[in-house]
Amino acid sequence: MQATVAALTDTLPGRTLTDSSHLSREHAGMTHSQGHKALRKGRGSERGRIYHVTFATVNRTPWFHDPATAMAACRTFAPSIAAADAEWMCWVLMPDHFHGLLRLHGSQDLSRCVQRLKGRATVACHAALGRQAAIWARGFHDHAMRRDEDVWAAARYIVANPERAGLVADAMQYPYWNAEWL
Repeated sequence: MQATVAALTDTLPGRTLTDSSHLSREHAGMTHSQGHKALRKGRGSERGRIYHVTFATVNRTPWFHDPATAMAACRTFAPSIAAADAEWMCWVLMPDHFHGLLRLHGSQDLSRCVQRLKGRATVACHAALGRQAAIWARGFHDHAMRRDEDVWAAARYIVANPERAGLVADAMQYPYWNAEWL
């Protein structure tokens, strides 16, 4: 099943990239901060649309190997704490990155919702760590879901991440995830 999920997810149409960090500055033809803005230019967010969102920690630092820090971040992703403009349908917090399915409800665009959600998690992580630290890297990847069946394939992909990464033998053993379907 894992190979099928990965194959389905890798072939989903409409993948977009909002983080230009993988491009050299020469290739991108712009500075890092200009790259983020330029990649989002002309793109809109749709109310009611579901987005597969991925964001990483700064320098892929494994902040969430620490259970206290991971739990602090997870509490901010809970449905009751979700932003009024969006809700997490499914998510997993990996040691150095996050995957989730985000449904937009309000008038704010996707970038603003992700910024707010990352900000809430950062505040909680600072409290757990007992100090200030840069937690999340700039930018994020997103994919606008187009069909209901894509949502299920993406949800299976997200929840199976810890198993594919070798963190657990069975995804159900991993403590840092949630899905609205359970």
